[in-house]
Amino acid sequence: MIPSISPGRKFLRVVSALLFWGLVWQLASFGVGNELVLPQPLSVVRRLAELMITWPFWLSAGQSLLNVFAGFIVGVSAGTLLAFLTAFVGAAEILLAPAIRVVRATPVASFIILALLWLGKARVPAFSAALMVTPVVWQAVFAALRDTDKNLLEMARIFGFGRLKTLKLIYIPSIRTQWSAACATSMGLAWKSGVAAEVICQVRPTIGEALFSAKIYLETPDLFAWTAVVICLSMLLENVLARLFVGKRGRRQG
Repeated sequence: MIPSISPGRKFLRVVSALLFWGLVWQLASFGVGNELVLPQPLSVVRRLAELMITWPFWLSAGQSLLNVFAGFIVGVSAGTLLAFLTAFVGAAEILLAPAIRVVRATPVASFIILALLWLGKARVPAFSAALMVTPVVWQAVFAALRDTDKNLLEMARIFGFGRLKTLKLIYIPSIRTQWSAACATSMGLAWKSGVAAEVICQVRPTIGEALFSAKIYLETPDLFAWTAVVICLSMLLENVLARLFVGKRGRRQG
């Protein structure tokens, strides 16, 4: 059994890792000697603090959050529904499963460019996020449905469970863990694809558009600062989802 780590020790580990990599970054910046190529950590932190007290910063962050959440919700819903459809309908599995696997294997940039032709650019970030989330959720739920305990299904048949009762008491509990893990994992993918779409489509006002502007005008500290915002928000949302699902599971078990 892996011993648990106290919150204090976890905090010390995080701080130690941040200090270590901050020192590596500082030394690398000294070695490069050019703020346009690699700014110092303090320059980035200072610029981030300056951005955070401005209204456009929060407007951009809020719009990106809205885009990603919209795509995430659509992707989770579509992936779950498609998993049930392909697991229980043979023709659906034959027709849809290969298409979903192709979507997962195709680079996100290709879909962003195609979506830019089909949709208004404001819709592309949410569409891209949904497209990345759907295959992840589908694969996890599809595998969980196929691995459902056959003895439990036989018991349900013997006791005359209807479809809804079987779904509620057997299928949903059997997929809950995999579904929760897929949702937490796919949130990071949603962020990456959503922000990438914002950069390519230059959707305003968003984090992606701010990244593109920083690159065009060679504002490297801004580029690093906005990248830090993307990373922090992605990690925060993944942890929130993970804790939310774990908390719900713990209350049910209790």
